[in-house]
Amino acid sequence: MRNFEFYTPTKVIFGKDTHLQAGELVKEQHCKKVLVHYGGQSARKSGLLDEVFHSLDEAGIAYTELGGVVPNPRLSKVYEGIELCKKEGVDFILAVGGGSVIDSGKAIAYGLANPDIDVWDLYAKKTTAKACLPVGAILTIAAAGSEMSNSSVITNEKGWLKRGYNDDLCRCKFAILNPRLTYTLPQYQTESGCVDILMHTMERYFVNVETMEMTDSISESLMQTVIYNARILMREPGNYNARAEVMWAGSLSHNGLTGCGTGGGDWACHQLEHELGGMFDVAHGAGLAAIWGSWARYVYQENPDRFAQFATNVFDIPYDGLSPETTALRGIEAMEEFYRSIQMPTNLRELGLELTDEQIHQLAFKCSFEDTRTIGMFKQLNMKDMEKIYAMAR
Repeated sequence: MRNFEFYTPTKVIFGKDTHLQAGELVKEQHCKKVLVHYGGQSARKSGLLDEVFHSLDEAGIAYTELGGVVPNPRLSKVYEGIELCKKEGVDFILAVGGGSVIDSGKAIAYGLANPDIDVWDLYAKKTTAKACLPVGAILTIAAAGSEMSNSSVITNEKGWLKRGYNDDLCRCKFAILNPRLTYTLPQYQTESGCVDILMHTMERYFVNVETMEMTDSISESLMQTVIYNARILMREPGNYNARAEVMWAGSLSHNGLTGCGTGGGDWACHQLEHELGGMFDVAHGAGLAAIWGSWARYVYQENPDRFAQFATNVFDIPYDGLSPETTALRGIEAMEEFYRSIQMPTNLRELGLELTDEQIHQLAFKCSFEDTRTIGMFKQLNMKDMEKIYAMAR
């Protein structure tokens, strides 16, 4: 059992119509002016933005706005936000959207609080942040878990590099979680989000070290809950209870809870997918689903008992009389069958990518930081390993 630290300072306001409390929650932060940061036009067309603006007006909070955040949020939008906030005297960021919007808001907050550095240098691992402007979130997509995590992921259009930066400084002061705000999501986006939630726990679960039974049980229960409700949402996209279960699971999966005592997690699949997202702009959860099975088959023999435990405790696959290797493979197959049941890809071809050998080499070259690092904790992967996994996933 390993030592661990668990730090989750974000105040969560969960339930129907909770977004109407935005003004009072921002007022508690004693700020002078807010940037309301959002994505496309759905937040405006649905009336959500007008309700948020009205709530801020009632609380006497001045604000400006910046939309246009896209999936795999762009560094150029972050720079635009930093300059706007400097001009307007903004001292609080309110992100209205999913993980992309929240991550973009966090990056803007870093840039404002660290004016002596280029904010990209944080994501390029050239420096660390000394401060971060306060951030709040109104979540509209259950997926990334950024509303309660210490992470932010940004894509630099120069080289199409998708990189993450983790620091407790960026944790949201509050997160408003209203499951009804996710009703209008397309099915593909909803189910892609469910995969992302699962993977945030699976990355922490699949480690090749002794773990805590309590943490394992929480992780396995969370995974079962997401799998069960993801299937419900395929049939009943307007099911409030299923939406609520998935939304809360998304926050718990990435706030550090399922990593207590696991040594930090593996994260190889996320690193591999980041390059797919950077080069091909694919949906993050779908990209994870497309790569996971190949990664799992490549590494499971390092500790087949761990995969066998996953098969038995998450998918109820009997262990009696079977070798751990056989049980492990059945668990991998069960997860892939689940992905298919929610119309998620299980390989890169199903993701819509027909990769050449040169593209696979380029992906591995970027993921290995030009052949200077390894990734993964379950099994350390070098650049050649990465190439093999990408090739297996074709």
